[in-house]
Formats: sequence, structure tokens, C-alpha cells
Amino acid sequence: MTQDAIAGSRVALCVATFYSELAEKLEAGAREALEEAGVADVDRFEVPGAFELPLIAKYAAESSRYRAIVCLGAVIRGETDHYDYVCREAARGIQTVQLETGVPCGFGVLTVDTMAQALDRVMGGSKRDTGRHAAEAALASLAVRAELVRPVRGRLASPRS
Repeated sequence: MTQDAIAGSRVALCVATFYSELAEKLEAGAREALEEAGVADVDRFEVPGAFELPLIAKYAAESSRYRAIVCLGAVIRGETDHYDYVCREAARGIQTVQLETGVPCGFGVLTVDTMAQALDRVMGGSKRDTGRHAAEAALASLAVRAELVRPVRGRLASPRS
């Protein structure tokens, strides 16, 4: 995908705010990556937790307004099995959205044991910027799609044709 095509893209940020400090840093990293790629048209949708991210990602994808979606949030292990269920269903749900709709969904949901591990994995952390990586992954998927869906002898080639 050319820089011009990315710059014309509209992207939805779906943000789980249960851990507000982490959500803010994940979003900052994603926004920085999008801005560097030339994406200026970004809308933000908020839900309380990571479990709700797949549903709002689906709403955004089915609206036909967005070329990509970036899902951001955090799940920190506690004393019960809740962590396992939320992590599994958030990942499965977000993957299902992109497979069923064809709209790339960057997965920027931290799944960690401690707050310290989470802080290492957001903008300004010592490990990596998960928000940035999720945005970059969604844009990379757009680039592949643009490569596969392009004019071939007077018609558009499509992965489904």
C-alpha cells in the first residue's frame, strides 16, 4: 500500500479503559504510529474492559467507515480463572472480527501477570510499545490487501475471485 493510500485511510481505535493509565499509554503509542503513517482520520470508541472489545470492533468493521481497527486494552492476572477467560475471548473475538469482515484488526491487548510487566509494554516502557505495534500490524495488513487486490487486465483482482 502506498503512503498516499494509507494517509487516506480512516481508522477506529477501540479502547478498553479498565486500567486507564495503560489505556492512555497504549492509545498514545497507536496514535503516534498512525500519525507517522499519515493517518489523520481516527475515531475512538471506549468500553470498560477487554471482553467488550470484539463487539465494538465488529460494530466499527460492519459500519463500513473504517479501513482498519486497532483494539487496545490490558488484562492483568489475578487470583481466579477470570484472566484466562477474558484473554482467550478477547483474542478469539478480535480475530473473528477481522476474518469475518476483512477489516484488519490490530491486537493491542496486554495479557500480563503484573502491572510492572504492563508498564514495560506501553509507550515509554522498557520492552516495547504494544499500542504502536498494534497500529503498525493493522496498517501492514492493509498493505498486503492492497497488493493482492489491484487491477489485473481491466478488472480488479480479488482474493475471493
